[in-house]
Amino acid sequence: VSSAAAALCIWCHAIDVYSKVFKEVEPKRNKLKKSQNTLMTKQKALKVAEDALAIVIAKLDELNAQYEKSVGEKNALRDEAEMLENKLMTAEKLVSGLGGEYVRWQNSIAGFRASIEFSIGDSLVASGFLSYLGAFDTSYRATITDAWLTELKDNAIPFTENYDFAKFLAKPTDVRQWNIDGLPADGFSTENGVIVSRSLRWPLMIDPQGQANKWIRNKEGGELKIIDLKMKSMLTTVENAIQFGSPVLLQDVLEELDPSLEPVLSKAIMKIGNRRVLKLGDKELDYNEDFRLYITTKMGNPHYTPEVATKTTIVNFAVKQQGLEAQLLSTIVQKEKPSLEKEKSELVVKVAAGKKQLVDLENKILKLLSESTGSLLDDDDLVETLQVSKVTSEEVNEQLKVAEEKELIINQSRVEYTSASVRAAIAYFVLNDMARVDPMYQFSLDAYVDLFNLSIDSSRGAEEISVAERCKVINDYHTLAVYNYTCRGLFERHKLLFSFQLCTRIMERDNKIQKAEFDFFCFGGVVVDRSDQRQNPCPDWIDANTWDNIAELDKIPQFMGIASAFDQGPRDWKNWYMSAKPESEPLPGDWENKCSNELQRMCILRSLRPDRVLFSATSFVSQNLGQAYADPPAFDLKVIYQTSSVYTPLIFVLSPGVDPTAQVMQLSDQIGVTMENCALGQGQEPVALGMVNRGVETGSWAFLANCHLMISWMPVLEKVIDNYVESETPPHPNFRLWLSSSPNPYFPIAVLQRGVKMTTEPPSGLRANMLKLYNTVSDEQFARCGMAFKYKKLLFSLAWFHAILLERRKFKSLGFNIPYEFNESDFAICHDLIIVFLDEYPDRTPIEAMRYLIAEANYGGRVTDGLDRRLVNVYITQFICDDAIGMEEYPLSELDAYVVPADGDLESYKDAIKMFPQNDHPAAFGQHPNADISSQIDDTNVLLNTIISLQPKVIKEGEATPEEKIMEQASKMAEQVPALFNMRETKMTMDARSDPDPLKTVLYQECDRYNMLLGKLHKELKDITLAVQGLVIVTPELEMTMDALLDFKVPTAWAFAYPSLKPLASWFRDLGKRIGTFQSWIGTSMPKVFWIPAFTYPSGYNTALLQTSARKNGIPIDTLNWEFPILNQEPEAIAQAAKEGSYVNGLFLEGARWDLDSGHLSQPLPMELFSAMPVIHFKPVESKKKGSKGIYSCPIYLYPFRSGSRERPSFVISADVKSGNQASDFWVKRGVAMVLSTAV
Repeated sequence: VSSAAAALCIWCHAIDVYSKVFKEVEPKRNKLKKSQNTLMTKQKALKVAEDALAIVIAKLDELNAQYEKSVGEKNALRDEAEMLENKLMTAEKLVSGLGGEYVRWQNSIAGFRASIEFSIGDSLVASGFLSYLGAFDTSYRATITDAWLTELKDNAIPFTENYDFAKFLAKPTDVRQWNIDGLPADGFSTENGVIVSRSLRWPLMIDPQGQANKWIRNKEGGELKIIDLKMKSMLTTVENAIQFGSPVLLQDVLEELDPSLEPVLSKAIMKIGNRRVLKLGDKELDYNEDFRLYITTKMGNPHYTPEVATKTTIVNFAVKQQGLEAQLLSTIVQKEKPSLEKEKSELVVKVAAGKKQLVDLENKILKLLSESTGSLLDDDDLVETLQVSKVTSEEVNEQLKVAEEKELIINQSRVEYTSASVRAAIAYFVLNDMARVDPMYQFSLDAYVDLFNLSIDSSRGAEEISVAERCKVINDYHTLAVYNYTCRGLFERHKLLFSFQLCTRIMERDNKIQKAEFDFFCFGGVVVDRSDQRQNPCPDWIDANTWDNIAELDKIPQFMGIASAFDQGPRDWKNWYMSAKPESEPLPGDWENKCSNELQRMCILRSLRPDRVLFSATSFVSQNLGQAYADPPAFDLKVIYQTSSVYTPLIFVLSPGVDPTAQVMQLSDQIGVTMENCALGQGQEPVALGMVNRGVETGSWAFLANCHLMISWMPVLEKVIDNYVESETPPHPNFRLWLSSSPNPYFPIAVLQRGVKMTTEPPSGLRANMLKLYNTVSDEQFARCGMAFKYKKLLFSLAWFHAILLERRKFKSLGFNIPYEFNESDFAICHDLIIVFLDEYPDRTPIEAMRYLIAEANYGGRVTDGLDRRLVNVYITQFICDDAIGMEEYPLSELDAYVVPADGDLESYKDAIKMFPQNDHPAAFGQHPNADISSQIDDTNVLLNTIISLQPKVIKEGEATPEEKIMEQASKMAEQVPALFNMRETKMTMDARSDPDPLKTVLYQECDRYNMLLGKLHKELKDITLAVQGLVIVTPELEMTMDALLDFKVPTAWAFAYPSLKPLASWFRDLGKRIGTFQSWIGTSMPKVFWIPAFTYPSGYNTALLQTSARKNGIPIDTLNWEFPILNQEPEAIAQAAKEGSYVNGLFLEGARWDLDSGHLSQPLPMELFSAMPVIHFKPVESKKKGSKGIYSCPIYLYPFRSGSRERPSFVISADVKSGNQASDFWVKRGVAMVLSTAV
């Protein structure tokens, strides 16, 4: 291939292509050139036009710029005008807002200035209030505060007018929050809240109703650590709380606190470097300032040592009448008119919130003003806050006005229900007072409020009635509900006391009782000096003490002239006095019309016939409250169970000889629940705990009997109950905890208050006791003995013997010297004994052996007094005898109604018992009808003394204060206290006499004893006068003496020389007579007839007589015995002293009368409880025959309380006296004895 040819070919081809292209492009180039020439011509023309346009645009831009400048200037001027207008408006708002604040701030400044001025006095009173007044009630706080304010005024120290401690130290918002947390809204509780919150010492709160405990729990919430002194982890909890700043509630303390807490109580905080340290035990704990300690006790009136009182602030949270009325008023209004109570509550919250917002806004305004750097007009936040403050202020002021108006309306509506709250509060405090009668009568306020709510709901009817009628319905229903609720937990002897207290307190609040009349009914006539007393016109049937009552009653305006009425109509008054039921008889003369109410009749009855006071009191209650309050409700265990819950223990308060276990078991069978029971005693703790725990889980019942035998374990049980009550897992709904215990002051109060209490008592009366015994005998037992005829007769006699011993106790000292607790086990053992003896000795009934084993070994095993044993033997001899078996309808007493029935089956004997009289006549026991009177007088005295002890220590306007009364009384008594014996002069005088040396020794001993007593009387009466004036310290003993004198009782501190049951006035007169006896002996000569009650130790005097006779006759003293010839002569008629022994007088015979004409014992006269014995010759003899027929060995006692005390027995000696027409056993059953001193 030729490369040259290839290149030539390529060149030719390219030339060909170029030729073709050129032919096409050249014409186009020509056209382009022509067009470009045309374009150039046009562009020149355009350039001319554009130059002209540019000139126009330049002019236009210049005009636009001028326009924009003018518009800008216009907008700037307009913006400036708007800004100035806004600033003007802001300035107006600022001026207006600050103006409103200015007014308020000016008022606040004026208030603050006044507060600053008054702060000295206000702070002084507040500090005193915080330090000293927490333990007192509201009235005493007010009295002391008024006294302090008066003192400030006298010393020209400024203080706020109408000073209010709570308002001074507490914010209304804080108080409201306390109320929400459970603190009662009354003023007293608010003061307590302030003391607890503001005191520098830890608060120790007296909190029997649990209100403070509840408030603290709610106030502190979940952070609160709750402990008690029984917890093992108590100190560990306190240690942790101190370090981490937790609040601690130490609850249920007693009068002594754990010594290990002393550093905490005293706040013994040390500073080590930058640490604040508190040493607790051997540990040094970093002290957190947030730590708080609260202490509560359920004791109503504790006595704390100065060590505790000075390291804590004692605060009295015990609910008071006024406070409880306010609480119950809120309760009833909330129930009856819930919208009203809600509206009031919302109003209070709203006003409080508004006031709080105002304070917050004020603080914010002041903050913004202080922090503002530029113009105030530019601070929009400040202006807005001022506007909100102004609006809020106006709203709050409007709310306050509305609140005041609504509060008036609401309070007016609330006041309409006041009568119901007052009645409910009265009933609660009567109920609460019962705890002072028996420690087991504890009732919680929470349970009472629940009962009140239930009464309100249950008493609501379908018909609409007025508020006044509604309150009456609530009062009637609730009062009866309280009575029924309380009675199931009261012993029979206290049910009349409760209803009488309830009745009198209600009537006293309604001003239906005159205080002078009620005081006389309680205290009677108290006369120390009878020198100016009106003469007794009827000394044959009105004794000196009864005439004291009449003479003092005559001094009351409503009874003026009653003393002279006995001069004018003695026969009518005697007929009324001797009537069987004087309370039902019209009063003599015009006194039936003069006595306008039942209480005035009761005052007369109390003066003349104290034995009928209980019957009159029952009638009084029935007339003023209703018959339902005189008839206690029947005991129904099933109904009581139905009112209980799983959280409320059911507590039996036991009486001797009664076991409720069978009743509970029977109820569990009826309901179909398993019951486990355990009799508590040593080693039973695990068993009891296991039963309770199983019951909580499975729903069975646990019955822990005889809790009083393990009282030290009761706090553990209390903790167990608290645990399952507060547990998040509720107990089984069928579970019930049953407890039984005899009354014990150490039984946990919390358990008693939480529980449902029931009393169990043995049946009353011979018929009821006999039926109860026969109900324990089964048909199989009744048919068990082979000697059926003898067995049935002796079984009936044994049951009668048992019933007699039980019921005889009601006669007090005329029944037994010591009341014994015979029970069914005694009867059951003797029942088996009779069967064994009869089957073992079918031919001859071993009566003597039966008597011995029954009276001496079995029943006699309980009898500790020899004279009581004599009585038991007299009864067993009468009832267990051959005649009881062989005689048809063998008489068991002098009454025809009581006989051993004819042979028959078990039911026939029960039917025969049912025919016995309902009420037991004293003759059934071998007693005189006067024995009933004596026991009824004792019951009256117990009732009146209990009422006196429960009376509130209040002073009404115009009355003397207790201090004034006691000072006057002490001054009068001090004038009448005899002077002490001068022992030196006495011995010098007696040494010159020929009186027997043993009697001189007795005289010296008696004078020494009386000197101790007289010295104490002189000192204490003087100390009382000085104590009232504040010149000596009031010791606990002196305080007890003062309380006793105010109640006209002999102080315990004065009773050491000799025992006595006399009231104060009689005791004082008796003391004067005793001292006079020895002064006469020392001053003149040895008495020819000794007034033996003058001796504090008559046994010493008797021994001296024996020594004198032994020395005189030269015989050993242990060979001497006594004879007691009785002289039918007056003491003044005896001219010479006895040659052997001595003549004595001053003894009283109880249960019989001495027949002067016949010279032996005889039946007492009606209404004659004690009769004076003639002169008795206490004659020592060398030998004396015992057991002479027609002789009664009559015991002589120092005073009517025949058992005396362990330190000072009452028994002196037994005197053999002629029994007269009756056998000695007759007088044994009468309980006849001589006493040296009566109780009047």
